[in-house]
Amino acid sequence: MTLLESVIRLVIAFALGSAIDLERQWRQRMAGLRTNTLVATGSALFVILSALTPEDASPTRIAAQIVSGIGFLAGGVILREGLSVRGLNTAATLWCAAAIGALAGLGLISQAFLGAIAVLVANIILRPLGYRINEQPLKGTELELCYRCTIDCREDDEAHVRLLLLQSLSNSKVRLRSLRSEDLEKPEMVEVEADIMTQERQDDVLEQIVNRLSLEPGVTAVEWRIIEEEYG
Repeated sequence: MTLLESVIRLVIAFALGSAIDLERQWRQRMAGLRTNTLVATGSALFVILSALTPEDASPTRIAAQIVSGIGFLAGGVILREGLSVRGLNTAATLWCAAAIGALAGLGLISQAFLGAIAVLVANIILRPLGYRINEQPLKGTELELCYRCTIDCREDDEAHVRLLLLQSLSNSKVRLRSLRSEDLEKPEMVEVEADIMTQERQDDVLEQIVNRLSLEPGVTAVEWRIIEEEYG
């Protein structure tokens, strides 16, 4: 491999990684403007190194090590927040960026371009499609939606708030999965947290519950949010 060929392969790996990074940065994801570029460029460098030393290393063996090694980097961007998991798409994008860099390093330019296009299509075009699917009713599917309702109240009103919450849920189409209380840093204040399951979007039901609880004099803050979608 000549120096010019190495430069061309590196430039292509850099450019394709940057294209993926632009989409990630535009959406303000964890792996921003440099991460995928560095992954693609580094993968290309390792493969070029193996190609320049044919007697000591095999490009396919180096590529296999890249596949396993990138797993440690991708694992670092996966975060668990309560019952939900974030960063899986970012980790998969990093994994694909490594593959694109390896293809560019091997001189398989057309395949590298096709891989980059596939990643961009998955992240740009399939995203709104996924949102549209999520907006459909979940009834009749194996998916369940989990809401989390959080109420901050005085310690003396904790039992009353829990009772009101249970009564509100008993008259709705949702079911309680868990209910817990925890002392807050403020003196004599308690946080009551309920996880609520349903197979349909029930935003209006949660809003009614929140509005009812907010009228209680002992309640200082109340909110609800969707925390996960899971298979039952």
